[in-house]
Amino acid sequence: MADEAVAERAAEPASQNPQSPQKSQKPQGSRSPEAPPRGGARGGDRGDEHAQGEAESPDGPEAGDDEAAERAKERERAADRIKDLTRDPLAEEDGEDGPTDLAAAARARRAGRKLLTSGRDFTSFDRSRIGHAHIGDINVSLDARRSGVAMRGGPVPEEELRRLRRAHVEPAGYVRLRRALESRRLLVLGGAPGTGRTSTALALLDEVTRDGTGDGGRVRRVDPHQGEGVRGLVGEVNGGEGGERRGTGYLLELALDRPGTLPPDEMDLDQLASTLAEGDAYAVVVVSVGSAANPLLAGRYGMVCPPAPSRELVTVRLRERLEEARGGAEGAGPSAGTRGGAERGGPSAGTRDGAERGGPSTGDRSGAEGARSLEHAARLAEDPEVTEAVGLDDLRPAEAELLASLLAEHLLGSLTREELLAGCRSIAAVQAHEWFAGVDRALAAPPSGDGRTPVRSATAALFHPVAFRIALAVLGGGSHSAVSAAAHLLTWELSVQSDPDSTPSRPLFCDDPESDRALSRARSDDGAIDVAGAEVTGRLIFYRGSALPAAVLAEIWDRHFPVRAPVVRWLRLLADDPRPQVSVRAAVAAGELSVRDFEYGFGELVRPLAEASSPRRRVFAATALDQVAGHASHRRAVRKVVDDWSRYGTASLRWTAAMTLGHGRAADSVDAALDALARIGVRDQGRQLAVASLNVVRLLTLPECATVLRRLGQWAEHRREEYQDLALVTIVRLATTGVDEVLDDEPGTPLGDRGDWPLLLALAATRPELTGTLADLLWTALNTARSRDVAFDALETLLRSASRGEGGDRTRPGLAALLPALTSDEHDRQQLEWLLRRMMRDQDRPLTTEQASALWRLAVPARQRRSDEEESHG
Repeated sequence: MADEAVAERAAEPASQNPQSPQKSQKPQGSRSPEAPPRGGARGGDRGDEHAQGEAESPDGPEAGDDEAAERAKERERAADRIKDLTRDPLAEEDGEDGPTDLAAAARARRAGRKLLTSGRDFTSFDRSRIGHAHIGDINVSLDARRSGVAMRGGPVPEEELRRLRRAHVEPAGYVRLRRALESRRLLVLGGAPGTGRTSTALALLDEVTRDGTGDGGRVRRVDPHQGEGVRGLVGEVNGGEGGERRGTGYLLELALDRPGTLPPDEMDLDQLASTLAEGDAYAVVVVSVGSAANPLLAGRYGMVCPPAPSRELVTVRLRERLEEARGGAEGAGPSAGTRGGAERGGPSAGTRDGAERGGPSTGDRSGAEGARSLEHAARLAEDPEVTEAVGLDDLRPAEAELLASLLAEHLLGSLTREELLAGCRSIAAVQAHEWFAGVDRALAAPPSGDGRTPVRSATAALFHPVAFRIALAVLGGGSHSAVSAAAHLLTWELSVQSDPDSTPSRPLFCDDPESDRALSRARSDDGAIDVAGAEVTGRLIFYRGSALPAAVLAEIWDRHFPVRAPVVRWLRLLADDPRPQVSVRAAVAAGELSVRDFEYGFGELVRPLAEASSPRRRVFAATALDQVAGHASHRRAVRKVVDDWSRYGTASLRWTAAMTLGHGRAADSVDAALDALARIGVRDQGRQLAVASLNVVRLLTLPECATVLRRLGQWAEHRREEYQDLALVTIVRLATTGVDEVLDDEPGTPLGDRGDWPLLLALAATRPELTGTLADLLWTALNTARSRDVAFDALETLLRSASRGEGGDRTRPGLAALLPALTSDEHDRQQLEWLLRRMMRDQDRPLTTEQASALWRLAVPARQRRSDEEESHG
């Protein structure tokens, strides 16, 4: 019954409890009519150093009363100042958006770093030959733009069709596509460039025209630049004389993404289908998915071409390469036995003897060796290091061909492993190059024959796919709506940069999420999105491959200098976005771009935003700087910049320097970071003490947190009040800051698994050797007059964490470690008792007797509880 008795003791009124302190006047703004007990065994109260002088004034009682009242007001002002300094330093904005959500910002920063930090920022690749991916002795064309509309019309050679039959991998739904072509004679096949849509179209035409009798070529490509597209194809089908073209298959690739290009209407397609039926011919019209092609794909002739499976593509290409290598080796020099057998007009003696003995023939051994080589190559293709180097979730046909060539050359000894991995990393760079090379070439076309200037009203439609890819590289992993909105902003900036004399226009109902994903190799999935400090389920969008974001940013920054200006303006707009998933991810991307050209990135992005009046923009600059500091090549420069700002910078630059130091990479050591933060915090009567204390707390998540606690103790004992205030504010903030607000670690680490804990309790639970130091620091704040009120509020936050919401008792191990060290004597237990009584009397969130009893048992050992009970009850 001892515990119940102690609970009753904590619950009974102060006037009935002989151990409780007497009622006293509480300072203005307090939440309880009682004040906590003052003083204690660990040291005197800093706020009561003049208490004795209050009662003994040489000028008489009236003068003493005036002096005491003035000192009381001074203490009240000091307490109010400490309370102000413990508020969120990011909430200084005079706007309706509110402060930055630190927890959401930390999660967005982790996601952005994971998205872009993949060791690809300085991938070395010969860009002059990037269109053909010349690596060693391998020369494979990867430029999807050249394979379609740039190809001339004419018959497809039978040799190419034979190779296609041998190497083509049928995508899912291939049979359905063939049946549709057989029944309708005409198929409009949609797909993203490079996905194998043209190969699939040729394979379909090859199958349905096997019995063709025309001598002009069984399968023919139609030049889209000659004639009038579909109408021109009708004329070509009708142009065959004497049945020469009967049974012919026609392939037409339409480019509908160029300004001013209109898709064929349904009547033109019907006429073409009728003409094909009359001539016993077939046609496949290949189009790129997009808003312009949607009416075609939704019509009776339209179907979407699924991509071929990556694993099968690589396997088939590997088999081809290995067979070619074996065939070349065997044909290079026949053995003497073979020559002798040929001269005698029979098989070689070695082959005949082996067959007679029942042993494996040369062909059997070659087949077994080929199977082993193919198995080895397949294992190499699944090697985690190779997979990470490729960085793509699925491969397109040309990419599978390049990877197979690289693997085969490595197995045959022509490429080292380093060269193999370098070639694998180049695949994503080639894709990025194809996406952006010559996008606006159509806008630079010469005037038409009648002297009129080119039509530029379609610039927004032309730039939107490009803008979407850049936005996805910056904000990938965020919500689809955020990426789309950012893409529209960038589309405007690109359009204005391309044609500054015209106001860009954009149709309001032209977005096609499926086309955006297909053209940008993206995927979407359900996931958690931060909204107003809470996580809700939303639609997220990602690149289909970890290598693509960095490859896209490298391509636009390194090869397309005029694009930098609109991208910089766009990133500055994103810096003002109140959603951390937008502004913080954009800051991480800005840091990666600055690494590629630090002079430009620092001058155009980091420095201007570091001097901004908005804290959100300064957080953007600090995050970008820390991202740059993550690269060893630039770390020294960042540290020099941050040190100069902390010493000689303006108030805005010092604020930005403090936020950068809190990440832990902008100084040579933790001690150096703490020196700089103290320098910022105590300057100008502590004007920026709040932001300095916040970033001292952030440093406590590092392995060197013992160093931070040691410095806090030194500041608390410092002779200057500014240092004392820095220590007190930091201690209170440590107790009220959640782990997920300051942690960079992923879940799975000791602190990462306690994201919803107060940081002080998480440290007490995971670092037992620090518990005594943490308790001493909190005790100091509780027993210093100017910090007493906010410190008790912070302690209440810690106590309530054990009973908040579902699963709140997870923090009990932290309290079990901290409270006994905090309440080591009777005075400390009186303070805890007073606080528990106040919490039980709280009108909004009263603490139950059971909860108070449980907290008391955590703080006071069982033997001590029994002695207290005996003393209390005689």
